[in-house]
Amino acid sequence: MWKPQGMLSSELVYSDGLCEVHQTVVGPFENNVYILRCKETGDAVLIDAADEHDYLLELARKLDVRFVVETHGHHDHIQAVPAMREAGIDVAIAAGDAAMLPSYDLILDDDIALSVGRLSLRTIATPGHTPGSMCFSVLGTPLLFSGDTLFPGGPGNTKSDIGDFSTIIRSIDDRLFGAFDPETVVLPGHGLATTIGTERPQLDEWVARGW
Repeated sequence: MWKPQGMLSSELVYSDGLCEVHQTVVGPFENNVYILRCKETGDAVLIDAADEHDYLLELARKLDVRFVVETHGHHDHIQAVPAMREAGIDVAIAAGDAAMLPSYDLILDDDIALSVGRLSLRTIATPGHTPGSMCFSVLGTPLLFSGDTLFPGGPGNTKSDIGDFSTIIRSIDDRLFGAFDPETVVLPGHGLATTIGTERPQLDEWVARGW
């Protein structure tokens, strides 16, 4: 069951027999923060400790968050990282972006399965927005957390010192469009959800426009 997004407070936006996803929007850049929870065990993971650390810690305690994964190291996605670690919650990020965090506990490799209760959260290296950008899929579900790699209508911004347009296009084409079904629900780091099937036909247009 998928519910439309756009809420201003924490809300259950996805639920099936295996898991549920809670979403909230925090900070001046309106970052999406997701909490993926295993229904069988109650264990959960928080995706992107972006901002408003007191509020996110409250949610983490309420939903039994065991660890945090970061989609990338940009400033607006990591403001609550120190508070999470101080509360005893481990924070993980890909090696390519680790130096962008003030602190972290674990390095994420590509194509590994992280246990969230009985769930398996798979890491997918998708460089381009940043060198260490990473997406996460939930095995056995249609869920794909895309961070700032893929949005409705195009890739994430690459007009920075560490971004690269050709790299993000290759990541999207090979690692996302080439690997996931059209029905896959894409949950981005900002804004509304989309699907692989909605975005895939637009790839050539993105390449032609250059952003």
